[in-house]
Parts: sequence; C-alpha cells; structure tokens
Amino acid sequence: MTSAKEMNFDALVLGGGIAGLQSALELADQGYQVAVIERDPSIGGKMIRLSKVFPTLDCASCITTPKMAASSHHPNITLLTMCELKALERADGWLKAQVIQKPRYVDEDKCIGCRQCEYNCPVYVPDHEQAGFTARKAIYIPFSNAIPQIATLDVENCSLCGKCAKVCPTDAVDYLQQPQELLITARTLILATGYRLMEDFPSRVYGPAADQPNLITSLDMERLLAPHGPYSRVLRPSDGKEPDSIAFIQCAGSRDIQNGVSYCSRVCCMYAIKQAMLLSGALPLADLTIYYMDIRAFGKNYEQFFQNAKAMGIEFVKARPVVSGQGEGGGVLLRYEDMEGSGEVVVREHDLVVMSLAILPEWNPSGIVDAQVADDGFIQSVSPKLAPAVTSMEGVFTCGVAAGPKDIVDTIVEAGHAAREASQYLARFKASEPAAA
Repeated sequence: MTSAKEMNFDALVLGGGIAGLQSALELADQGYQVAVIERDPSIGGKMIRLSKVFPTLDCASCITTPKMAASSHHPNITLLTMCELKALERADGWLKAQVIQKPRYVDEDKCIGCRQCEYNCPVYVPDHEQAGFTARKAIYIPFSNAIPQIATLDVENCSLCGKCAKVCPTDAVDYLQQPQELLITARTLILATGYRLMEDFPSRVYGPAADQPNLITSLDMERLLAPHGPYSRVLRPSDGKEPDSIAFIQCAGSRDIQNGVSYCSRVCCMYAIKQAMLLSGALPLADLTIYYMDIRAFGKNYEQFFQNAKAMGIEFVKARPVVSGQGEGGGVLLRYEDMEGSGEVVVREHDLVVMSLAILPEWNPSGIVDAQVADDGFIQSVSPKLAPAVTSMEGVFTCGVAAGPKDIVDTIVEAGHAAREASQYLARFKASEPAAA
C-alpha cells in the first residue's frame, strides 16, 4: 500500500447512489466542500441500473444521469470511487475517516476513456452489470454512461497478455498499482449506503428446485427490460426463447419470520406491477401473473397504477406459491393453494419466474461508525417522525434505503432532509469561527 494521502472536506457522503448524489449536490450548492465515497467503479447506485420508474414510467437513466453529471462537474464535489470506509473516529469536533482506495490498475489521471484496452482484450468474463446474462472484457468501463469514464482491470480474470497496455495511447495501464490509503478530515458524514437483495432465499427455501436459469430476481428483470440491456429484448436465459408466460412471486423473504425477514420491503408490489406493464408492451401475447399476499399501493397515484395493470389484463393471484421443479418445457413449476377459489392445490408452469426478494441493508456500520443499528439491520434514526436523518452519532446523518426500505421519491426527499441537517450542523461551526481579517 502506498503512503497515506491526507484530505480535508466539510462533509463526506458515503454512497454514490441517487440518495448520496442528491445530498452531495444540495450541500455543494451551499458552498460546502463535499467528498462522495463510492466503492464501485462508477457512481449511480442501483437506480442507474433500472429500466423505468413507477408510477410515471419515466426513464430511470434520464433521471439519474443528470445527477451523476452534475456531481462530476460540480467544483465543490470530489468523487472518490473504488473506495471503502474502514474506520471513523470523532475528535475535537472533527470526523477522522480512514478510507482505502482499491487499485483499478489504471491511472485515473492518464485514462481518457477511449476503451481501446477493452476492445483489444481477448478475455471474456460474465458481466455482473448485466446480471451475468452477457460477457464483458477483463479490462472494462462498467457501462456506457458510467462516471468516471475510467477503465478498471479485473485482475482475477486477467491473463496478463499485455495487449491492453500495448494499445493504450496514454500508457495508463499499471499492473503494479497498489491500494491507496486516504486520511480524510471532515465535520459531518451522511450515510447513503443503499440496499441489496436477499441472495440465499431461493436455495435455502426451495432447495434444488431453485437451481434453474429461468428463476431470476427483480433486478435481473430490470436488465432484461432496459433499452441498454443484454439482449435488446426480453428473452429467457436458458435458451433465448421469448417467454409466453411470466410470473412474479411477491414477498420472497419479506414478511416471513421463519424464512426471511419480518418487515415489508415496501416497493416490491409496485415494481412488479411496473415490470409486468412493461412486459405487456414488450411481449403483448405473453400471459403475465403476479402472485401476491397483499397489494401495498400506498403512494400518490399508486392505487391507480395497480388498477391500470388489472385493466391491461395482468392476472393477480392471491397465493404464496413455492417452486417445485422444472417443467417439461424448461419453465418453472409453481405449486400453490387456490385461496380465492376452490382451495385446491394448483400446479402451473411459467416460462420465466421473477422473485421479488427481500430488501436488506447493503452495509453494516458496526465496528466502523458508532451509529446505532436497528434490529432489522438498517441504520437507526433517533427520531423517525421528526428528524429521520439524525443518527445516534453526533455529526452523522443517514438517508435513503440505508435507513429502511423506501421508494425513489421518498429517498430523494429524505436525502434533502439529510443535507439540511448536515448544513445546519456545519453552520454552527461556521458561526463560531473567527471572521477573516
């Protein structure tokens, strides 16, 4: 590891998703110097990976990309990608953060984003940005509108053939690059670390029956629906066939103490309805079924969105289906009790099944940040109704799904609240500082 680099800011924002970027922009517009710490090669978070948003069906990239670009070009914002917060302590009113910047094996100052290294690399590996449906090169830029447009070398899959270094016009490839320690001093910190989906629910609950390519997650379906997705149309992964029957299983892990988590993940009903409506346009002849416990359409125009989906012919079945194996046509067999009809056990085969998995916190601050964590693993607010962004640690605030499941609208509103709380906190120090001569 190279020698530590010291940096000073007014505020730190941990997480470069829509919540973190919104908070950073609002603070930066007030004249504060802000650093955004993001562990991925690009900012944008989960939202930049979505197709459209509910209930307006606006393009997710069209909302997120301007925020990304504004953050990148703002004179008061510094983007620190490929970085992880390792330690944080408070001393004399300051936060001292130890951040490790992982090596890209590409010099950020030299790389011009021409992608010649990527085009000439002979190694193909599954592309996690496309849910593994397609391949990428061992050296790559994550996606077309990634920020920063800087290549990253996947050393675990690199063959060390040297072709990327030979074709690079600026000699940016550095196979010997080391991690960089950053010692950052700031007054305040906003935790906007986002969420992840429960990964082990299918195999843990359904066993071997869940081991099939046509059983996918909601984020996988987002990539299939996205205009910049892996296939440019919706195909099932196993054989490239256009599915004639698609089903959604709601509350897969949520509201399930025995097999998952006790809380509702809040957005699953609406994004499943959104995906089903988009599929009805992409595959007008396909049968679309949503298996649900309860439809929770709580926001503005959400109930009308639900009613529109029913009017479009999307089938809603009140049931808790289980995956029971693979059908003769290569689809997924679901078994459930007909709760609103005869009460008999029904077995149906669907070409493609989407699981709305439980939302879990992406990052646990325990041992790093002295902010209280709730029983569900999300960051605890000291006053959820009056000041939802305030945590138990002085000068540390939170927003977005880091504090609990919520939709994009509430996430952006809460990000603004976190920025206001941080701004007020910073203003107290500014007021106590002696005026310049």
